[in-house]
Amino acid sequence: MFDSAVFGSLFLTLFVIMDPPGITPIFLALTSGRPAKVQRRMAWQAVAVAFGVITVFGILGQQILDYLHVSVPALMIAGGLLLLLIALDLLTGKTDEPQQTKDVNVALVPLGMPLLAGPGAIVSVILAVQDAGGAAEQISVWAAIVAMHAVLWLTMRHSLLIIRLIKDGGVVLVTRLAGMMLSAIAVQQIINGVTQVIQGS
Repeated sequence: MFDSAVFGSLFLTLFVIMDPPGITPIFLALTSGRPAKVQRRMAWQAVAVAFGVITVFGILGQQILDYLHVSVPALMIAGGLLLLLIALDLLTGKTDEPQQTKDVNVALVPLGMPLLAGPGAIVSVILAVQDAGGAAEQISVWAAIVAMHAVLWLTMRHSLLIIRLIKDGGVVLVTRLAGMMLSAIAVQQIINGVTQVIQGS
């Protein structure tokens, strides 16, 4: 009742796309200055949102995209533009957003979506669910999804220890670095989307 090949293939694919090590500096930058309890809650919220989005698209993904007449390249470009806006805020050190609203938004956007549950992860899950034939492959697909989100939660939760070591100056440096990384990810996502549009035309 379990297909290790299907599990391993999807888990590795999601690991590369969702990139737990790479999410660490971005998570630290977006949650810096908050109490440890709030940061832990935001890590849990981000993973819960990502898992919810991935689950919905895993079950109804193709139907949702078809109903809205949204193509995968359009989803990639939109996600890239959203990430680029967040990256610019990190690079410029913009912090004029109300604290409570900011806490909620950071957990939902950009951490939960589109950073974790981005177009790449969504498309990979949609294809994996569609390709899974029997019950064993379906179980393996969903086990890989759950395992990946558990890894993401552990990575973000334990990354909070880094904040205690690098202090305020290090947080500023990490924030700027995260902004550069996130902007590069966003631009690459936009380029991939535009490339797919050109190839499909």
